[in-house]
Amino acid sequence: MFSRILIANRGEIALRIIRACRELGVQCVVVYSEADRHAHYLSLADEAICIGPADPAESYLNIPRIISAAEISNVEAIHPGYGFLAENAHFVEICRDCKINFIGPAPESMHLLGDKVQARKLAEKSKVAVVPGSDKAVANEDEAAQLAEKIGYPVIIKAAAGGGGRGMRIAHNEMSLRVAFHSAETEASSAFKNADLYLEKYLEQSRHVEVQVLADHTGNTLHLWERDCSLQRRHQKLVEETPSPGLSTEVRQELCKAAVRLAKAAGYINAGTFEFLLDKNNKFYFSEANTRIQVEHPITEMVTGIDLVQWQLRIAAGENLKLRQKDIRQQGSAIECRINAEDPANDFAPCSGCIDRFIPPGGFGVRLDSHVYPGYRISPHYDSLIGKLVVHKKTRAEAIACMKRALQEFEVGPVKTTIGLCREILTHRQFVKGKVDTGFIERTW
Repeated sequence: MFSRILIANRGEIALRIIRACRELGVQCVVVYSEADRHAHYLSLADEAICIGPADPAESYLNIPRIISAAEISNVEAIHPGYGFLAENAHFVEICRDCKINFIGPAPESMHLLGDKVQARKLAEKSKVAVVPGSDKAVANEDEAAQLAEKIGYPVIIKAAAGGGGRGMRIAHNEMSLRVAFHSAETEASSAFKNADLYLEKYLEQSRHVEVQVLADHTGNTLHLWERDCSLQRRHQKLVEETPSPGLSTEVRQELCKAAVRLAKAAGYINAGTFEFLLDKNNKFYFSEANTRIQVEHPITEMVTGIDLVQWQLRIAAGENLKLRQKDIRQQGSAIECRINAEDPANDFAPCSGCIDRFIPPGGFGVRLDSHVYPGYRISPHYDSLIGKLVVHKKTRAEAIACMKRALQEFEVGPVKTTIGLCREILTHRQFVKGKVDTGFIERTW
């Protein structure tokens, strides 16, 4: 096991990694921007190093500064968390050149799966269905229009190097396609320094189901079952749960086997997630892979009893998985609500400012992953996530009841949050029935 690592991230995921390190006896160094200078989790690390101003380009996305921090603090490895540089293969290559271990997959796997076009080709070779679409990056809007006419509207434009909903647009006709193409191109270039786009047929009323995998250096690749992430707004997840309601045992097994097959084909090592879309008939199609820990990983930890972040560290340090597939079971039901500093009544506008009131929920079966405290100031420079509220119970009905109770207890102010919206979602009859899809939020709110 490593003796000392650097955490190249902020917020709740930085705190989550610190906690994993503490339990493993690993020292941790945390980098921070000037905007995060007073973050409480910095005091829990063995060392904290300022790497620049609030602007992410000058701090959390600044590779030379992060590498310098790693070198002067004498760490053996870097954990990227999620977002920022977590899926940047160039960063991984620089870590390798500097003889610093990267806690995640190899850059070769990251290149292969991070490029959505190449990932589609890998899926096809692995006999995993993909949504009809382009087999290469689309050169321009004219080519996109021709392809859309061929596969049929509606279509979805995606950033080839993208993730997290960035660079994604839905088009229902040629006019909207041409407008969406330019805006997606601009966003992709800004977010990923890569403006390449590709097209897929947009599956209306589809469900978004992803599979968590773990793989070690010997090729032992396991799935930790699925998570349903269908409740989204503008491709940003709001509520996730596991097991996915409405999946038959047969579909669940085939879905998880497909994810393992893809991971093995990519030579994948460490924790990763393979995402699928399910149509109205529960036929699934590979969508993309996330070569990092996911925001929603806690619900998988709750139902399997497996600490994913600790296993990221163990695998990166060369340890082999001491698990067999038959030993990994889904015990009970878990739900996660993302609590964001946003105003749902004002088109989900981000809300920055000081949090004066912060009363977290508790009780049996409740987990809150959050770096926030009374007096914490939400910066306009970063993601609006305040925390992830997670519940775990024996049945889905019990989990829903527990989450409703926890949301009722949770108080945050004066900034606007998504707590109220989550309460409404949890009481909606369609959610209770498990009959929601990726368009449910837009149709209902």
